[in-house]
Amino acid sequence: MKMNKREFKDKVYIELSTVAKAMANPVRLEIIDLLAQGPFSVEQIANYTEQSIANASQHLQHLKKAKLVQISRNGNFIYYSLASESVYNTWVSLRELGKVFNTEIAKVVHDFRKGQSKGMQAIDAATLATMLEKDEVVLLDVRPEEEYNRGHIHRALSIPVDHLGQSLKKIPHKKMLVAYCRGPFCVYADEAVAMLTRKGYHAVRLEEGFPEWALKGYPVDYTTSK
Repeated sequence: MKMNKREFKDKVYIELSTVAKAMANPVRLEIIDLLAQGPFSVEQIANYTEQSIANASQHLQHLKKAKLVQISRNGNFIYYSLASESVYNTWVSLRELGKVFNTEIAKVVHDFRKGQSKGMQAIDAATLATMLEKDEVVLLDVRPEEEYNRGHIHRALSIPVDHLGQSLKKIPHKKMLVAYCRGPFCVYADEAVAMLTRKGYHAVRLEEGFPEWALKGYPVDYTTSK
């Protein structure tokens, strides 16, 4: 049976709205941001997003139904990952759109960072790439070690933020320190910069995170196979 013009448009936009609805939730957006680092179990996702396992599982099912995430098995464990790089690209575009047209986002970020450390500075990926080439900075990956092993910025040292206090003796004072984590809304880097600043280091955070760095084609290393 031939489909008329109205029926065609209705069906297409209904299917597209399913994708939009799946993303139209703050917890699911945070999950997409997290899964940009690689696969995680529902237990890990629940822990990082501070949700119950039941709630995290429910949000993952919404994303899976919209075909935005996929699952894989490792023994008795099920891991969730983004269905493709295009899912993350869509989230980045939405994030940037929000930052441009919703000034409250910038205000929230500014107020949080000001509360962590007055005068906290951030540099972008292009600036960091230049400084690394000139050997002007020491780069710290403050994400959990598992995420560092999956992939990290070339020449970065793995010092998870929870271990930073015990690792200060390993960090030189002479160079600027740049801390990075999962992305612009990840707070590990902010916490690291605040601690390092209190200890007398010259520290800044990378505005972006590892996924954005890799997406732009800058050098990355992998400790374990992808």
